[in-house]
Amino acid sequence: MIAPTVRQASFVPHQLVPLFPHWLPIAAARPGMSASWWQWVASKDSLTTRLTAAGGASAFRVQLLRQTVGLPLRDEALALGIAPRRYAWLREVALCVGSKPWVVARSVAPLSQLQGKGLEGLGERSLGSWLFCQPGLVRGPLYATRHQPRFVAEQPALLADSVWGRRSVFQHSGLSLLVQEYFLSSMADDLGLPSR
Repeated sequence: MIAPTVRQASFVPHQLVPLFPHWLPIAAARPGMSASWWQWVASKDSLTTRLTAAGGASAFRVQLLRQTVGLPLRDEALALGIAPRRYAWLREVALCVGSKPWVVARSVAPLSQLQGKGLEGLGERSLGSWLFCQPGLVRGPLYATRHQPRFVAEQPALLADSVWGRRSVFQHSGLSLLVQEYFLSSMADDLGLPSR
C-alpha cells in the first residue's frame, strides 16, 4: 500500500519565528549542516522507513520511554497555539537500531483534540506508522536545533549527545501534533556521519 502524499503547509505562523531562539527554520540551519545530515534533518518522509533502511540487517524497534498527560513546555504550547498551562498528551520514545538508540523523540498534542484518534494505544509502535497513513495529512515548516533534548535527562542509557534536532507540527482532522526528533551521536558513529 502506498502512503498518502503529505501536503506541506504554505504558511509560517507569525508567532513561531521570534519566540523560539533555539529553533531555526530549516533553511537558516542549512549553512551549518553537512550534506549528509541535511538528507536526514530536512527529509519530509517517514523517519521510521529511513531508519529501517539505514539499519540494514539490524532490527528497528521503538522503546517507549514515557506516555502521559501533562503540561507541555512553553515553546511546545506556543508551537501548537495552545495556552502553556493547558494539559496535553506527551509521548517520548527512543528509536533504536540493533541495541542502540539512534533517535529520541517527543510528541505533544492538545488533550482536547485526541478523542477518536487512537494515539493512546500506540505502545511501542512508531508514531510514523500511524501518521503517514492518514489521508489529508499536512506538515508544517521544519525547524532545526543543535541544542540537546531536555526530556532524556532522567534516562541514563540515552545520554548520548544529540547532533541535530528537528521539529514540525502535523495537522490532520482537527488534530495538531508537534513532533520533535533528535538524532544522536550513536547514529552518527554507526553510519559514519560527520559531527555536523
